[in-house]
Amino acid sequence: MALSDSVTTCLSLPVHYLICKVGFEKKDTYDINNILSENGEVCWQAVTEHVFYLESDRSVDYIESIRSLGPVCESVYLHFKSLTKEQFVIQYALWFHWTNCTELFLEIFDVLQYTQTTGVALGLMKLTSCLERALGDVYLLIGKDCPFLLRDLLASEQLAVVFGQAVMNVLRVFIGSPYGLNLRNVLWHGFASPKEIPAKYCAMLLFLTAGLGQLLQTYLLQNKCILVHRPYVIFVSLEELDIFPDLNHEAVSIAEELVNLSSFVLKTMIPFWMAALTAFKQSRYADCVILLLPQLEVGLRLLFTTTNKCPNRLLTAESSALYTTFDEMLAKHLDNEELNQLPAVLEEPAMEFLWDFLNHQEGPRIRDRLSHGEINLEAFPREVANQIVAFAITLLCRFSDEDMFAFKEHMVIKPLMNCASCYCSRFHPVPRLKKQVLECMKSIHLWPELPTVPEERVQTIKGLEGNTEASTLIFMISEILSQLHQYIPQNCCSSDDPINNVLTESIKFLSPVLRLILVLMTVELVNIHLVCKKNPSDYQQYLKFLKSVLQYTENLVTYTSPEKNKWDETLELTNKTLIKIKRMSDRKLMLMQLTT
Repeated sequence: MALSDSVTTCLSLPVHYLICKVGFEKKDTYDINNILSENGEVCWQAVTEHVFYLESDRSVDYIESIRSLGPVCESVYLHFKSLTKEQFVIQYALWFHWTNCTELFLEIFDVLQYTQTTGVALGLMKLTSCLERALGDVYLLIGKDCPFLLRDLLASEQLAVVFGQAVMNVLRVFIGSPYGLNLRNVLWHGFASPKEIPAKYCAMLLFLTAGLGQLLQTYLLQNKCILVHRPYVIFVSLEELDIFPDLNHEAVSIAEELVNLSSFVLKTMIPFWMAALTAFKQSRYADCVILLLPQLEVGLRLLFTTTNKCPNRLLTAESSALYTTFDEMLAKHLDNEELNQLPAVLEEPAMEFLWDFLNHQEGPRIRDRLSHGEINLEAFPREVANQIVAFAITLLCRFSDEDMFAFKEHMVIKPLMNCASCYCSRFHPVPRLKKQVLECMKSIHLWPELPTVPEERVQTIKGLEGNTEASTLIFMISEILSQLHQYIPQNCCSSDDPINNVLTESIKFLSPVLRLILVLMTVELVNIHLVCKKNPSDYQQYLKFLKSVLQYTENLVTYTSPEKNKWDETLELTNKTLIKIKRMSDRKLMLMQLTT
């Protein structure tokens, strides 16, 4: 029997007890009127009195607080179920405006009416991410740099000033603390199966969000300030994310078959996979990706724990230890310094895809941005969802105990497998630099086609034409290029190559200098792996040299701008930089020179 069949929960015993049992131990019925006033306001004092504190250090006693809040959550849940949608909108819609996601919170009310387990989990994931983003906006009313982690945000003095410490402690019982229910992390990291998250906790967070809106309105009025929402992150250059062909209905139907066959999927998590694929078919692309990303993490965690022979790490960690998450699974080494075996099993193309879409700073960082509420869920692009679903299908095919040959060779699936097997990083710093170099080179190639200078402007640049200093610089460029020539492959040196043409352009000054720097940086980039051969002294000197070239280009932008127009200073700067380049080349301190 496959491990994916035998695992019944990914929650460790203490975490399972905390989430699924503690809040149900007190059977007494709680009257909703104790915490909800006649005019629909949350009576926060009646809520905060259910938070208990340890005598030793006055920190929150999470277990006792969850136990006491359990009946309160049940009462709120039943209260919402007793309302019509119209009643709910009238009573609560106004208090969700501060989140900038009013419609989302109204949708979660609908979810609670039907208690579909995947719907509750999805609702909670969306609620916590949007709540975190809104709380960050509130933080910025007082503070400057908003904490990246929800845990740190909820523990901040700034939010305690606005809402009160007792209120923040209530929130920390439900989200943001590894000692509490920690619902956000348990869901976003894929540890909870659909049946393990009680709907009453979703209802309670919906209720608390409205209560926060009421407190915030009072604060804003008292302090005469306005809450400003940070703009959403927008995916740019979607064509860069276009790797897999567009998925049609047949491909998604095959994916639904694969979910039931693949050992990549834990059987308890099948409803999440099916809900994700259904969301894709219904054009609910944000919902699809929100449901699917935690499941990719579960499947990879299963592979990680199997290949590294640490099955205990499939479960949620205790509050004193770290969860096994994407960051650790994609790392080169384990926490005990042993080599992580997962990259060898996944193979480089799959690792590159995961790093590109999840981790690299220049990439879309989809999981981070979705889970921290940085993306407008209503405008989530199909193109991005298509890539995540297609990649997931390839993993379903690759990791299975069944004979998947027929699936892999299917006319719809085979192109996906081919794309996955030859994927190369697009967002690692090296390919990003390569792209920038090529774009710069194309731009400089176009300089000769620039329109001629108007007669009235000729006087302002007369210092360049026939200038002996400029001629000296061009001669120095020629010398350096002749030294570089031997390190560049012959098939790259065609007749219209920049090295051959650099001295013949209509523009005889900046164009050749910048081409020289680009050629130099390109050849150095190709040999970047040789940097480890340098001794510490040479390494520091080389680093200093690269920084000086960077500084030159930055100064060049300033000096040649229409505002500055400092051409004499530009000549002087260029001269100094070329001397540095020639000196490095003469002393054979370039990386390319280590190849000979």
